[in-house]
Amino acid sequence: MTRARSDGVAAETLARRFLEQQGLEFVQSNFNCRFGEIDLVMRKGDTVVVAEVRKRSHRGYGSAAESVTAGKQRRIVQATRALIAQQPALADCDIRFDVIGIDADNQVDWIPSAFEGF
Repeated sequence: MTRARSDGVAAETLARRFLEQQGLEFVQSNFNCRFGEIDLVMRKGDTVVVAEVRKRSHRGYGSAAESVTAGKQRRIVQATRALIAQQPALADCDIRFDVIGIDADNQVDWIPSAFEGF
């Protein structure tokens, strides 16, 4: 495993634990389809939370939220539609798109409802 991938796995693990501490329930990680990948799928009641996890090793690269471009948002929304097609039980849930930023010191910046998609 490359160092970048190893760092990504560690960031996703940290983000998952953080969200679980906030009362969200883990559903799935690393959902892959032809549109891209969803890092974390969590649930809180009737809301499915699709979380994009971004690790930033240096502040000069900009914030995590800034790195989730409009194109990346479109791919996440398309991947979410594919996820729902595979798991129809999620179709009746509200969908929320969050961004979890992890800085070089492993501080978590959680941005609920970071963008719209449905």
